[in-house]
Amino acid sequence: MRILVQRALLTATATVFAAGCGTLAGFLGGHALTLSHVQARLLPYATRILTEAEASAGEARAKLAILNSSSYPYCSDREIAWIRKLIFQSEYLKEGGHVRDNRIDCSAMLGRLDAAKVEARPDFSLYDGIRLYRDLAPFQIIGQTVVTIQLGNSYVVYNPYNRKDLENATMHFTVTELDSAKQPTGRLLGEPLTAPVWILTQDGQTRVGDRMFATRCSVKYSSCITAYISVPEALRVNRGEFTAYIVMGASSGAIFGFLCSIVYRRSRGMEQQLRRAIRRDKLCLVYQPIVEVASRRIVGAEALARWTDEDKRAVGPDVFVRLVEQRGFVGAITELVLRHAVRDFAVTLRGHPGFRLSVNAAAADLNDPAFLPMLQRTIEAGRVSARSLGIEITESSTALHEVAKETIRRLRATGHAVHIDDFGTGYSSLSYLHDLSIDAIKIDRAFTRAIGTEAITVSILPQILAMAKALEIEVIVEGIETAQQADYFAACGQRIQAQGWFFGRPVPADEFRHLLAEAERKELVSNASH
Repeated sequence: MRILVQRALLTATATVFAAGCGTLAGFLGGHALTLSHVQARLLPYATRILTEAEASAGEARAKLAILNSSSYPYCSDREIAWIRKLIFQSEYLKEGGHVRDNRIDCSAMLGRLDAAKVEARPDFSLYDGIRLYRDLAPFQIIGQTVVTIQLGNSYVVYNPYNRKDLENATMHFTVTELDSAKQPTGRLLGEPLTAPVWILTQDGQTRVGDRMFATRCSVKYSSCITAYISVPEALRVNRGEFTAYIVMGASSGAIFGFLCSIVYRRSRGMEQQLRRAIRRDKLCLVYQPIVEVASRRIVGAEALARWTDEDKRAVGPDVFVRLVEQRGFVGAITELVLRHAVRDFAVTLRGHPGFRLSVNAAAADLNDPAFLPMLQRTIEAGRVSARSLGIEITESSTALHEVAKETIRRLRATGHAVHIDDFGTGYSSLSYLHDLSIDAIKIDRAFTRAIGTEAITVSILPQILAMAKALEIEVIVEGIETAQQADYFAACGQRIQAQGWFFGRPVPADEFRHLLAEAERKELVSNASH
């Protein structure tokens, strides 16, 4: 009897403890997941407002240009009728007219204001001459912010009711106008917000204290949209979701087993989805331009695999490539990428002898006896030259063992160019690469990011470039994102190729071919003009 009581007590204690752990985990996990979901909704909300703001600003500036070019007598009956028609044809505007000497002279709706001209003094002005007014009489609407903008002697008034579908009851926003130095000039719309300047003026998402922010800045106009919400408000508004996590945690019991099963199920689930995707040829490829830095001419492309899982979520290549390497079927992806790349660029490669398409190969590929025959079959099927297809391998791949080194030598003997990817992050020396007869090194983006800073990697760059030049090894620089970085390598006095968002983002094959054709057309026009 005593043993039964002890067992019952132990079971009850274990059950209560497990339930407590589950409740705590549900609270902590639910807190994090709920806030994560809210944060994920902030950026689309800011993007949506920005889209509408750019559309309305574009229309307003177009109407102002028309008003300022009016051929009718100033504020005459004929001009007022013309202005009224112009405003009626607008999507985002409700009023317009003329203003002079800080006084409103006429409007589309009110006509001439001769008896008592309305004083108009801007809340703030922009560097391009635009003057902005908030709630300017006589256009005020109770409970709504009415924005008026002036350029020259003309003004237009935005219709505040166009914003009703953008005002989210659970999230807030503010519209910040910027000066020529990208500093805040004033708040145009939304709720007053006290936040660091960098949050209001730079694209991105962040959390500061108990507030979450997402900012989108216009590339057309001097304004940024910041969507935000406080953590307590986010939890209160999403109370149902938060509570559900706690209930689920409490009922799950043993937290360790619960988390382990989730991690295991996700891992196995992703692997099975990826295997199906490879089998059904569901991976897609994008191509990033490789340019000659000095001339900005496109000389090649790198093929990059992209995968969207069965839940329509984009999975990063660093995630699924690591998975296939761990599970031992990376060769299937390599074969798929090679087949697609050669198919997409066969005509381009045959018509552009100097163009080189680069494809990544993993360490396991170099040790796979089937890799070289598969590569040979692929280029023969595409009727392309081995010289036009480069193989990129990581530094660590070269240090595996003699089998990998022999594969590299056979690749070069066949005619393929061999590039060492992410150079500088591993432990290969340039002399060691020269012994392997490597064609090119791709300098890791960590060195590129250091340009313009005091990082120690900047001092290493000239040494790498000088040694590569002495050993007659080509140099390709990764991660060029700014003009300063591009200019740094252009001034090095040697032929350097580069890739990065400054020169072009990865795009589908059709779009890349269009970019290449357009670049060639411009080069022909330039040569003809000279």
